[in-house]
Amino acid sequence: MVAPVITVALSGIEATPVEVQVSLVPGQPVFAIVGLPDKAVGESEERVRAALAAIGLALPGRRITVNLAPADVLKEGSHYDLPIAVALLQALGAVPADVVEENLILGELSLDGRITPVAGVLPAAIAAARLDRGIVCPAGNGSEAAWAGRAPVLAPDHLVGLINHWKGTQVLSPPRPMLAQDDAAGLDLADIKGQEAAKRALEIAAAGAHNLLMIGPPGSGKSMLAKRLPGILPPLTPEEALEVSLIASVAGELKGGRISRRRPFRDPHHSASMAALTGGGMRARPGEVSLAHNGVLFLDELPEFQRPVLDTLRQPVESGETLVARTNHHVTYPARFQLVAAMNPCKCGWLSDPGRACSRAPRCAADYQARVSGPMFDRIDLHVAVPEVAAADLALPPPAEGSAAVAARIAAARAIQTARFAEHPGVHVNARADGALLEQIARPDAAGQALLTQAADRLKLSARGWHRVLRVARTIADLAGAQNVAHPHIAEALSYRRIALER
Repeated sequence: MVAPVITVALSGIEATPVEVQVSLVPGQPVFAIVGLPDKAVGESEERVRAALAAIGLALPGRRITVNLAPADVLKEGSHYDLPIAVALLQALGAVPADVVEENLILGELSLDGRITPVAGVLPAAIAAARLDRGIVCPAGNGSEAAWAGRAPVLAPDHLVGLINHWKGTQVLSPPRPMLAQDDAAGLDLADIKGQEAAKRALEIAAAGAHNLLMIGPPGSGKSMLAKRLPGILPPLTPEEALEVSLIASVAGELKGGRISRRRPFRDPHHSASMAALTGGGMRARPGEVSLAHNGVLFLDELPEFQRPVLDTLRQPVESGETLVARTNHHVTYPARFQLVAAMNPCKCGWLSDPGRACSRAPRCAADYQARVSGPMFDRIDLHVAVPEVAAADLALPPPAEGSAAVAARIAAARAIQTARFAEHPGVHVNARADGALLEQIARPDAAGQALLTQAADRLKLSARGWHRVLRVARTIADLAGAQNVAHPHIAEALSYRRIALER
């Protein structure tokens, strides 16, 4: 007898249907799992056997073969436990076949029969809706699965509860989709005294989704500014929230199955490896660049990151996706993030203060800056100095303008961009406009064109740098409510190009 159950194999954020087939035939008692399983799937035998024993069911003394079809697709993860157990229960006649056929099933089993949360339930639920099936998943993932909408969800916390529900002796309530609480709601720009130039650059970066680099001595407020950026960004649209949640689900970081409308903010430590930043590992998991999709990737102490690790960011910054290549398969993850970085002007951090600067200044600044490649610097739209805060500024009362007022201006600028790019799929903000589109939307007036041409010669701007100046100028014009890009907008955009770190 062959008892089929449908589950999924995950490749990136895509879920591919997999049929779990169980065969019970006379012969020497053997439990074999075939169909290209990894070690976690191979260990399902012991978890399934113990879970069934915990609810009073012993496996028969027959040859048991579990086939995961199609056999040429790699099967990874512990979420195959529950579908294997259900297929065995179906083969033993413990659950009716008709209700099993209506569902896509995944979940990990504890030795006592509890069903524990797994990664990737949201893409699995979307796949179930596409197949016109319900989904059976762990109770801890129920809210996550409910966001798929069309697929009926069963979220038991124990194998006994699932069996009783299917037999009609117990009713499992359907889970509800839930929103995550905003843990960073208390962070406000009004907390930061002084640094008006840096706040202006932060506002421009938020309005156009531009990359930003802040350079200043220790304790000047660079990290404080960066952490308040999500509070002034517009909330995620439903489509963006779904994309972000799919990645978080695959990474196992969708806590309690709750979806957030706040844009992600990821701040990896400078000791992060290449796989941690761009994705990888044995299961080709998403890295920080993908977990920051539609949000902010903050790299503090930028030169302290390993240079090869930083250089892997070049391609995702431009293309908005990252490819994790492995011998047996390639996985592509979305990675359209806003890069925000911070660094000291030199190793000691006090280049601008002769009384505290080290004896190697200003040579130490050039050496410290050289840890970051020129092409990486060139991909950053806004470079802003964040000087030490004076004692007089610290004694002043908090600023009158906080995040709410700044967020309102940014929302107005984003609304202008949404209308502008309505006929350009895939482009929603100025930072994503290509060269041909910039010719239409950001052509400066005569004075601005002359200034940009002259500055490009003096500053040796690359073609990429030229276009980034135009994108920033277009955003500055949007914040001012200007129809066209003019000389003042170009001038301010040029002032944010790369800063020479000199004493």
